[in-house]
Amino acid sequence: MSKRVALVTGGSSGIGRAIVADLTAHGYDVVVLDREQPDGDIGGAGFVLGDVTSPDDNQRAVDTALNRYGALHLLVGNAGIHDGEVRLLDRSGAELAALTRRVLDVDVVGYLLAARAAAEALTTSRGTMVFTLSDASFMVASDLGAGIAYTAAKHAALGLVRHLAADLAPHVRVNAVAPSGIVTGLREVDGVELFAENPDAMREEIRSQNPLGVVLSAAQLAPLYRFLASDEACGMTGEVLRPDGGLSVR
Repeated sequence: MSKRVALVTGGSSGIGRAIVADLTAHGYDVVVLDREQPDGDIGGAGFVLGDVTSPDDNQRAVDTALNRYGALHLLVGNAGIHDGEVRLLDRSGAELAALTRRVLDVDVVGYLLAARAAAEALTTSRGTMVFTLSDASFMVASDLGAGIAYTAAKHAALGLVRHLAADLAPHVRVNAVAPSGIVTGLREVDGVELFAENPDAMREEIRSQNPLGVVLSAAQLAPLYRFLASDEACGMTGEVLRPDGGLSVR
């Protein structure tokens, strides 16, 4: 049996990089699309420098996978940015509009363009799409660290996953993972790392907020993406796994 092939957007760091490591460790050939070069080795994965908001860059990444490995079986839409916990009255109308458009462009349009670029190849392979959502796709709570633009974007991304699942069935399955409180190098619109100031304090805050008192790592999340892409999940589409420490029952 030939190896499975995956394309991971935002795979140079954070959750995306952990997904790449997990997939390559389990026999996948992987191509990464990211606007930043990875720091160090990414397990032999192919790399495409590009922007997920560009239709051409998404298509170039899909073409790279097809030309290099002959097929595409899995798209992981993961690239995203944060709004820095901005609330409605924190910025002027013009500032808020610019911030929201940028977050939506990356976190929603970026997913849409990746899906569009990969759809034909995944239909051929009867493959899967798995997207990274968030607790903010379901919850609205300022104490969880999501501002108004990020919350809107992640709610919209949930709708996108469900629509794609219906639209692409029965040939392509579409699911998602919605974690909570993963301390990574996630950046805000201005490029500042969200958790850079005091990551240890942030981990303790996350631990105190969820019923299980856990702080998951990116490496602990990564196998969930692989499961959703596997034959064991063949009856699942339009579903979201929620490794949120029990926030959904808080």
